[in-house]
Amino acid sequence: MNQPLRNLITDVAGLQVGNADDVALKSGVTAVVCAEPAVAAVHVMGGAPGTRETDLLAPENTVETIDAIVLSGGSAFGLDAATGVTAALAAAGRGHPVGPARVPIVPAAILFDLLNGGDKAWGDTPPYAALGRAAYAAAGETFALGSAGAGAGATTASLKGGLGSASVRLAGGVTVAALVAVNAVGQTTIGEEAHFWAAAFEEGNEFGGLGLPAPLPEAATRLRHKAQARLGESTTIAVVATDVPLTKAQAKRLAVMAHDGFARALWPSHTPLDGDLVFTLATGRATAAPPIGMIAIGSAAAACVARAIARAVYEATPAPGDLLPTWRERFAR
Repeated sequence: MNQPLRNLITDVAGLQVGNADDVALKSGVTAVVCAEPAVAAVHVMGGAPGTRETDLLAPENTVETIDAIVLSGGSAFGLDAATGVTAALAAAGRGHPVGPARVPIVPAAILFDLLNGGDKAWGDTPPYAALGRAAYAAAGETFALGSAGAGAGATTASLKGGLGSASVRLAGGVTVAALVAVNAVGQTTIGEEAHFWAAAFEEGNEFGGLGLPAPLPEAATRLRHKAQARLGESTTIAVVATDVPLTKAQAKRLAVMAHDGFARALWPSHTPLDGDLVFTLATGRATAAPPIGMIAIGSAAAACVARAIARAVYEATPAPGDLLPTWRERFAR
């Protein structure tokens, strides 16, 4: 019997998520931990990605499954968060078997939050490996959204960003879900309005229930982005998951389709200054979908990504030293 949905990526059976962050640092890490190795893929559409262990996810490459995915702040320094998660998995006896050795497979992606008002004077030892270990230790079926984990110091062009998630259960019981750390060059809201670009895909009132403005304001498609004032503070990174068994090639196609959610929720998206990417995970705990079923799964994934992006901004909370307001500070009544 299916359990009620929490509207989180952990609605996909076999996944847990942990956050670790530092208020003074204004940065953090989110770890998606697989109960057993899962098929994975990635598709990058931003022009400035920062990644680890993504080449092995190509369908033609050897390793078929992974143990966890890490999303982190910290730019290149944040890639070290995967080291902490890898070490924790190894200590738990997890990893790809190579003779008597086991090597945990932990792809990772980072966003740039170095200029967001947080204290980055960490000296010789960046904190991200320790934050990775802490995120792994915190992994569970529920986790915080908004200004938490990899979204702790995230921003958009006009508002604080954050960590968002969304899920859906399709006919036949298949579950599809997304987790997104939103630190975009562009905006999630329309012009100067409170309305989210993703409003057409909203479930209930998960990000305010405002719908789309009618008529669309004149300034709706006027470009407003970080590069106009703060070059480099960008990137939106996502994990999409399903319980359907997929091949690596099918998982890759799912990642491609899921990127539509970026375009539906961010204006602009996939810019030369974003590192926009989507990881996909298939836990294989549900019945296999026929090829035509991939249309429904991919469409649901794109919708979940759009919803998760809006939720990330909607759930952000203020903190001392913020350079931008939260959505609620600016628009909530």
